[in-house]
Parts: sequence; structure tokens; C-alpha cells
Amino acid sequence: MIQSMTGFGKATLQLPTKKITVEIKSLNSKGLDLNVRMPSVYREMELGLRNQLSTVLERGKVDFSIFMENTAEQTSTKVNVPIVKAYISQLREVYAKADETELMKMAVRMPDALKTERDEIDENDWAQIQVVIEEGIKNIQAFRISEGVALEKEFLHRIANIMTMMNETVALDGERIQTVKTRLRTAIDELKVNIDDNRFEQELIFYLEKYDITEEKVRLENHLNYFIETLAGTEANGRKLGFITQEMGREINTMGSKSNHAQMQKLVVQMKDELEKIKEQVLNVL
Repeated sequence: MIQSMTGFGKATLQLPTKKITVEIKSLNSKGLDLNVRMPSVYREMELGLRNQLSTVLERGKVDFSIFMENTAEQTSTKVNVPIVKAYISQLREVYAKADETELMKMAVRMPDALKTERDEIDENDWAQIQVVIEEGIKNIQAFRISEGVALEKEFLHRIANIMTMMNETVALDGERIQTVKTRLRTAIDELKVNIDDNRFEQELIFYLEKYDITEEKVRLENHLNYFIETLAGTEANGRKLGFITQEMGREINTMGSKSNHAQMQKLVVQMKDELEKIKEQVLNVL
């Protein structure tokens, strides 16, 4: 079963003093483009997180975010009381009649008036956050699988259309050959020259061999069946599906150049249109 590279996963955790929200967004990309945003207090855990995400998500442009909302009454930023008092004292020396409130406003804007205590990672908190991260990963994987099911239905529908049009093209082959024979015979009759019928048949066979599409039909059918087989695989086959569509395109183009028949050329154009729709969606496959 295929998976889409497009996905979204979210999970939340309420700790005693803060609320943690984990969000993972993913879009299609040739490789893994991982962007991690998290509070500075957890920054030392980033390398392990990157390894965890790259192992599970494999490909895509992934944005991973941890948001922390402080719900406690106390904060890590506090007023540096001795420093503020010293600033007020110095400012009063400048102008003794200054208003106390104005002096306070000026003092708290001075350097080092506020101090922020660096939080240390609580191992118990991080263990709970790790559970939420895994929940977010499971959610985005479920999203990717759901999108993959929709893509697989779309692919099977398009492949069936190409298969039908290919068979219609082959069914027209007898009519096309007869048309070419008639056209050549008419052209020779108009020249009013005597020719050896055996030689004419030999040249005609040689000429028609150039327009034979049997090999292209066999190869295209093999590619279509291989595409369906690859869809059912358990590995990440997005790149392989892309290569198969390229080979399918070559065979369809060759059939078009050999067709020399209006209805066959119309069917070839329709096959190309279906194939382009497949190629667009294959870019989203993991």
C-alpha cells in the first residue's frame, strides 16, 4: 500500500505548569527536508528527534514544531530588585524632585533590570513529551495512509483507462494496415507503370514493419502491470513509480509516431493525457 507525502499530525499534553502542543506538517519533496522548531530549553534533544523523524517519515518537506504555553502563576523572568533600586538611587541623584513612578519606569528599562532563570530539562516531563511526539507521528502516518488510499484508487482508474485505450489502438491496427496498402497501391496505379507483384509485396512488408506497434504494445502492457504490482508493495515506492511512468511515456510516444492513422493518434493523445495525470500525482507518493 502506498502512502502520500502530504500529511498533518497534532497532539497536546497538559503538564502541571505548562501546556505542550506538537504539530507535524508534511508536503512532497524529492528527499527529506526536515525543519525543527522547539523551545530553547529542549534544544539539546533536537538531534535525537531528527533521527526519530527521519527514520519514520523517510521523505517529504517536514515542519516539526513543539509549542510551550506557560500555565503556572510564576514565571522564569523576575525583577532584579537590587539592580532596580540602585538605578532609582542614581536617577534620584540626577534630579531629586523626580516622581517615584517615573523613576521606576526608567529603571526597569535599564540593562539587567530583569533576570531570566534558565530552566533545566525535567526528565519526567520530557518522557511525557516524548509520548506526545510519538502520538503526533502516528497521527501524521494515519493521514498519509488515508491520502495514499485515495491516490491508489486514482492510479488504478487511470491505468485501467490507458489499458482500454491501448487495446482499442491495437484493434485498429488491421484497418490501419489495409489503409496503408490501399494508399500505396493507388499511388502506384496512378503512376501507370508495370511492377512485379512479388517485389511489391516484399517492399510492402518491409515498409509495414516500420509501423508495427506489437513490441510497443507488449512493453506498455508490461509497464502497466508492473505499475499495479508496485502499488501493492509494502515499501516506499514513489521513486520507482516515477521511473515506470517515464518508460510508459516512451512506449506511448513511439506508438504515436508509428500510428499513421487519425483515430489511433487520437487514442494516443488520450493515453498521454491520462499518463500526465498519473505523473502529477506520483510526485506526492512516498
